[in-house]
Amino acid sequence: MLIKKLNDCREIAAGDRTRLRELLHPSRDAVAVRYSLAAAWLAPGKRSQAHRLKTAEVYYLVRGSGVMHIGQEEAKVNAGDAVYIPPGSIQWFENSGTEEIEFICIVDPAWQPEDEEVL
Repeated sequence: MLIKKLNDCREIAAGDRTRLRELLHPSRDAVAVRYSLAAAWLAPGKRSQAHRLKTAEVYYLVRGSGVMHIGQEEAKVNAGDAVYIPPGSIQWFENSGTEEIEFICIVDPAWQPEDEEVL
């Protein structure tokens, strides 16, 4: 059985300017999955850097609210919302609320540095 505690995972400043802790990655953990799983945070009034992944991504908002930008579309999102981001889409996230946004990121296949382009 593999159990990882969020607070035991190293926090990094991601290339898109969010704070991130990776929970599962098939190349670093003994898991038979294709995806990677991370928790991320974005402070009030901040936005992530525009970027795109070669792979599909899903954000699930645990706390907070903001505006998600994918390609030419934008939409208000709140805690409890899941957002699908198609492969190759330019994306960024704005925290338009008064509290920190906390969200879960699932990348499938698993995130690799060479699959991400920060714009």
